[in-house]
Amino acid sequence: MDIRQLTYFLGIIDYGGFGKAAEALHVAQPSLSQSIRVLERRLGVELFHRTGRGAELTSAGERLVLPARQVLRDLDAARRAVSSVRELESGTVNIIAMPSPGVEPLTGLIKAFHARYPGMMVNVEGSFTPAETVEAIRSGTAEIGLLGSSGQPHTADLDVCQLESQPLVLISPPGTEADSDTIERQHLDGLRFVISQRGSLMRQLIDSALVHDSSTSVIAEMAHRTSLLPLVCAGVGHTVMPDSWRDIAASSGCVVRRIVPEVHLDIFVVSRKGELSPGAEALMSLIHSRALGLDFST
Repeated sequence: MDIRQLTYFLGIIDYGGFGKAAEALHVAQPSLSQSIRVLERRLGVELFHRTGRGAELTSAGERLVLPARQVLRDLDAARRAVSSVRELESGTVNIIAMPSPGVEPLTGLIKAFHARYPGMMVNVEGSFTPAETVEAIRSGTAEIGLLGSSGQPHTADLDVCQLESQPLVLISPPGTEADSDTIERQHLDGLRFVISQRGSLMRQLIDSALVHDSSTSVIAEMAHRTSLLPLVCAGVGHTVMPDSWRDIAASSGCVVRRIVPEVHLDIFVVSRKGELSPGAEALMSLIHSRALGLDFST
């Protein structure tokens, strides 16, 4: 018994006869009939009653249908598994990420992903709003999206996983005196700020963290968050950003303090429901590990 014989056997059932099965399977009918006769000899039973109206299953044939379908399903699953391994040797995973999750956790995820699949490439597009990120997943532009939000996005048609929650931190110019790694909100009064533009999610979070009065001044509003840190490093002013920027800011000589009481930016991962590419599935496995607090760094 071989796979071809089982395929022909099920084809006769599914397509309604030897002739239709031969046509659908692109094989000569004599060859198909011969394969079935060989299968019957090996099993020692007749599988079909040949009649003038076509072919009808015998009781033995009926008993073979379910096992035959299971064999073909198992073979298909095995092929997909092997194909997935082969495809992870090369290929591209398309991601879209907002600025803060585009620093972390994306950096750690890509590092862990390439440690496991060095032949894979990750293509990351940028987005500025949760809605833009979600639309890219819906349209198929990207398979996985990382976004920051003040609450879980309403996306019933997509899979959503909360990855982490990042507290906001005050980033101050190099040389700023600080006697603690935290700073209370009321002590932000009197500082000069360079921050995100009005209307952005980050600006909403920053406004909720600041205690505004006449001594709090905003001296620059930037559309691109990547422009904020150079201004702080140059001593122009202070800024408020998610904790994902801490290491970059500290390595640039800036002083980083967590704001208390805390205000958080929640980080979510969105992906299409249903089948993802092998590369995207592998990356989502790492993402779920991180969400569960598991170490994927090795």
